[in-house]
Amino acid sequence: MTDITAFDWRSFLLRWSGEWADSLPDGETPGADDEAARRARWLGFPPASEVRMAAMEERLSIRMPPSYREFLKVSDGWRHAGGFVSLLAGTDDAHWHNDESGLADMFEEYLDEDAGPEERREVDIWRRGLQLDVESDITHVLMDPEDVDEDGEWAVYTWASWRAAPPERHANFLTFMREMYREFHSLRAHRSDGEPVFANDTTRNLDTLVEEARLEALRGGWEHAGKALDEAKEYGRPRAAGLGDQIRRLLGETYMVYFEDLVTDPRYAPDLLPPLVAEHAAHSYRNDSTLTFHLRGASDDLVSLAYATLDQVRSGTYRYTAAGPFGEAVERARELARWGDTDGAWRTLRDAAPLWEPLGPDHLAPLGWVADPVLGPLLTPERGRELLSTPRGGQAGEAPRPSAGLDPGGLVWLAEPDPGNNRTSYRFVLVEEVEPEELPGRLGDGEGDGDEDGIVLNEPMTFWEARRRSSQNQREFSSYDDRALVAAGRAGTGWSFAFDGDPAPFDQRRFVSPAAAASEGTRAVVVWSGLRTSHREPFFHLSVARDGAEQYAFTYVDGEIRRSGEIPKALDPSRFFGALADGAEVERSLLEAVAGEFGASLPRHALVKGRLHTFATRSWTRPPRDGETYSVIRLDWGDARPADGQRTGEDGPGGR
Repeated sequence: MTDITAFDWRSFLLRWSGEWADSLPDGETPGADDEAARRARWLGFPPASEVRMAAMEERLSIRMPPSYREFLKVSDGWRHAGGFVSLLAGTDDAHWHNDESGLADMFEEYLDEDAGPEERREVDIWRRGLQLDVESDITHVLMDPEDVDEDGEWAVYTWASWRAAPPERHANFLTFMREMYREFHSLRAHRSDGEPVFANDTTRNLDTLVEEARLEALRGGWEHAGKALDEAKEYGRPRAAGLGDQIRRLLGETYMVYFEDLVTDPRYAPDLLPPLVAEHAAHSYRNDSTLTFHLRGASDDLVSLAYATLDQVRSGTYRYTAAGPFGEAVERARELARWGDTDGAWRTLRDAAPLWEPLGPDHLAPLGWVADPVLGPLLTPERGRELLSTPRGGQAGEAPRPSAGLDPGGLVWLAEPDPGNNRTSYRFVLVEEVEPEELPGRLGDGEGDGDEDGIVLNEPMTFWEARRRSSQNQREFSSYDDRALVAAGRAGTGWSFAFDGDPAPFDQRRFVSPAAAASEGTRAVVVWSGLRTSHREPFFHLSVARDGAEQYAFTYVDGEIRRSGEIPKALDPSRFFGALADGAEVERSLLEAVAGEFGASLPRHALVKGRLHTFATRSWTRPPRDGETYSVIRLDWGDARPADGQRTGEDGPGGR
């Protein structure tokens, strides 16, 4: 149990009163009582006697909680509790609220039928609470006699309509008063020009704490530093919020992270502005009127930089750069990440962190990279903690233990349900000893983006972004075409991949494996799995080609296996397809066998959460034969109409 009665109320209240008196401009107290308090350097009143407290408790028919009683023994009431309660009740003025505000009914309107005790308390507090606010700026302060802890302390609730938030709970009266003292400091710390400088022993001690926390953070002690900065932030100390926000952002937190006071400094803006702008872009829905809200005081040049960065973030062209050896590591990391090796990219950044050079004394860590479309997906809370734990900026300290990689290796992870349980079918091509940049030439349809040398890869983007762009640019749809939109990258040592996580339905009658075309001068592997599809018969296809000719293949569909060529024993389909009691287990075994046979792997993190280069392949289906019906739809100026070219005969299956 906490002995709250041991708290030195008198010293605390005297310090508060003196700091309040010193913060007032000469001759500008609002009234005689405040002027008297300023001269006396005392915001309180004479102590309440035991007789007065006994009379109060008899009137209210309940004993007051310990911390409130101890306060009353020092001052029977209080002026200026925080910024919005000008008079707090003593023994005479404390009274049961009895919903005199009418707020119980208002809060009850917002209650759900299954509201729990916490939500119910927000209603009942107005009927049973003890009101402590006597004079205030539409701010209510109530103690709840039914929200009592093991020390007999009542919780204190504060609420103001202009804050647009539910009542705020304070564990007890002492906690409430300390919070009001911090609120007083925070409001005084942001003074207008011409007002006295708010400086005292408390502010000087806190500013020393901020500086110590800054150095501790650079040494890798981010947890202790973060707590110290949070404390200083509650008092409104300059730098504390901006420094603490840098720690929070690397931990993956974005809510209320604005890099206050630092983001508008031209020294730090190049690194702090991009993550702030990226968060705006993610939630603004093209309403950019609020972008400058957190850039108050910024120069016109900096505001222009913010909007230019916003355009780059939205178009996916923002590119993070840094100076010196760390900047060189950034470029190496980007090269690894854009081809799918996100674990290698992270190791490159992490190992170079001690070489990072701050842009100024209040710069705690590199941050602009989190807005980079290729590097940003590398960040996880675990990796953020690892970076923050790494000594940097010229400070010495113990290096942290490396965090685990995010890619399990191999192919088996494809058989695991994704977060939305949507990945039930996928297909990919592996090409040996070929760079990813060469894949469009081997697999491309010849109708995508290109230059005089042929098809080129799209800039790195998520699969959803790539599909949206593809659908916006597509003007022709054929029921016989199956051009896959694939992500490209490196599939481990010696292999490149082209991956489609949302393929068209598999139709064995029309399917043409791209393995042969992709294997000119090398070897290629094609896998198409649909063993977990719920609306169609499960299927699985594997084909392997070398030097432009298929070596072997098998297809399992409709409970039958069709095979060709000499299939290695490790991949013999009869080993996997028996009763097919568990499609997921069969899929895992098959993927493990394919990975083992070819030594290839696919990067889970890059494919699921990262951004990769994409391109459109040629069709995975053969052209229509005589007598097979198909249709083509061309879109012109928003109109959709069938095109010529349908063949007569038996109806073929519909397109995608």
